[in-house]
Amino acid sequence: MSNELDAFLEYITITKALGKKTVESYISDLTKIEQSLQKPLVNTTTDEILNYLLKYENKRTYNRKLSSINSFFEFCYKEEFVDERYKIKSAKIPKNLPKFLSFEEIKKSLSYIKRDDWIGKRDYAFILFLYASGARVSEALELKREDISDNWLKIRFAKGEKERIVPLADIAVKAVDEYIDVRDFECEYVWCNYQKKKLSRISAFKITKKYLGISPHVLRHSYATSLISGGADLRVVQELLGHSSLLTTQIYTHIQKQELKDTIEAYHPLKNQH
Repeated sequence: MSNELDAFLEYITITKALGKKTVESYISDLTKIEQSLQKPLVNTTTDEILNYLLKYENKRTYNRKLSSINSFFEFCYKEEFVDERYKIKSAKIPKNLPKFLSFEEIKKSLSYIKRDDWIGKRDYAFILFLYASGARVSEALELKREDISDNWLKIRFAKGEKERIVPLADIAVKAVDEYIDVRDFECEYVWCNYQKKKLSRISAFKITKKYLGISPHVLRHSYATSLISGGADLRVVQELLGHSSLLTTQIYTHIQKQELKDTIEAYHPLKNQH
């Protein structure tokens, strides 16, 4: 390990007081580069580093390695180990569009749930509730019956401790009540397990995975997608989802764009012209 790298190790360990795993990750990345290029990092060129990084096809891995490199060279510039400050740009990672299910897909899956006992009624009501409310699974698991009043849901344990009110469809409220009515035990929370205790995140995942093949969060995406597809205003959807920034909600606008494109391709007279 070069003297500069040794000084960087001392800096991130003592001065910056970074966590053990973070320190190990930085030093591992940087040591491997020095070993590969067979010279101290401060003596390498940008081209040499970029050529080394080309072997990492995964952009997230590429960017993580690059983060270590840029942090090292920023340190070296401040300590005057190098004369110039330079920083290599990270690779652009395309945003993954949210996965969602259509209403027909959800409706079909709900029809397969046997509701002849409280567990079946719970699973049916839980899936319907998530799709009807757009609630995060963490919010849903904190639900108490008094949080639903006149088909309005009060989400008290929202992310960032922001309370919000969301309207609920009759069918979802009815399903919740039918499940609670047949439950033969008392429980502080709406969603409970076999042990008559609050449902865990793992159990919630197992329910949606069993019937829909997806995580509970996909139902939140499906909720937003249904609203946007139906013509809902983006700011209204933002409020319903509890997003602090409109930028977070804007990811759903791809749905509108795709529908416009599909409409043009299906009906415009120039669609088959070349």
